[in-house]
This record gives sequence, structure tokens and C-alpha cells, in this order.
Amino acid sequence: MSQAITIKHSDSPAEGRYEARVEGRDGMGKLTYSRISPTKIVAEHTIVDDSLRGTGVATALVERLVADARSNGVTVVPQCSFVVAQYERRPEWSDVMEA
Repeated sequence: MSQAITIKHSDSPAEGRYEARVEGRDGMGKLTYSRISPTKIVAEHTIVDDSLRGTGVATALVERLVADARSNGVTVVPQCSFVVAQYERRPEWSDVMEA
């Protein structure tokens, strides 16, 4: 039985972050980005506490980033190596990812 992942998003004119927690588990995952224009962000870092490794938190964070970018008309520049790796596996994200 998989545990629920809850993701919260905070955003400002210059930067933003997604924070994820897994129900019943200690620790947190986060994905940070900087905003370089109203319609372009740079995904900088994805970090997951050791206690949550293997739970799918990092992937869930990137999926949420892509979904939000798509719904808000934002392009993502993938600088974080994990985001780059996920994009390489999902060519359907090319509408929001800048290679």
C-alpha cells in the first residue's frame, strides 16, 4: 500500500519551491527554482531526505512542477540533474521544458 504524498507550493516574483511530505514518515523533499521572467523558471535543485528515498517523492515533485508549468504557461529550464534525467525519460514534457 503506497503512502500519500502531499505537496505544497510557494512562489514569489524571484523564486519558488515545492515541498513534499509522505504520510506517516519523517522527512521532506523539496524542489527549488528561480524565476528569470514571468514565463520562464530554472529548476535548480531537488533534494530528498534520506528517510524518504525510494518513496517517489522526487518524481512527484517534478511531475507537479511540470503540471503547474503547463497550466500556467511557464517554460522550465532544467538545471537540476534529477529534473534533466526525468525529462529525458518523458519526451511528452517538451512543451514546457527548454532543452
